[in-house]
Amino acid sequence: QVQLVESGGELVQPGGSLRLSCAASGFAFSSYAMAWSRQAPGKERESVATITSGGVPIYADSVKGRFTISRDNAKNTVYLEMNALKPEDTAVYYCGRVWTIVGGAPRSDYWGRGTQVTVSS
Repeated sequence: QVQLVESGGELVQPGGSLRLSCAASGFAFSSYAMAWSRQAPGKERESVATITSGGVPIYADSVKGRFTISRDNAKNTVYLEMNALKPEDTAVYYCGRVWTIVGGAPRSDYWGRGTQVTVSS
């Protein structure tokens, strides 16, 4: 039913850029806010960016000014443009469907399997 498939994760050098994509299906994509989260081994999962159904972005402080979330409702796809990447950005990045946003924090009911982003020399 609901499917979220991330792609675009790669090994990249510090200071480099990547664009992650999340292809969504099985639901009314344009009616939902979408989010990107990330998790590294030994660390808690953290919200990275959220985009409302109206296209308004919300970013974690750690990525403000470097990452850009966007969506293309015609393609049922949400993107995460990542620039000026740092080693601490290394993580598995997950795409999620948001069912509510409380105090700026998105809560998702579905997540994809994730895509690995590794920032290293």
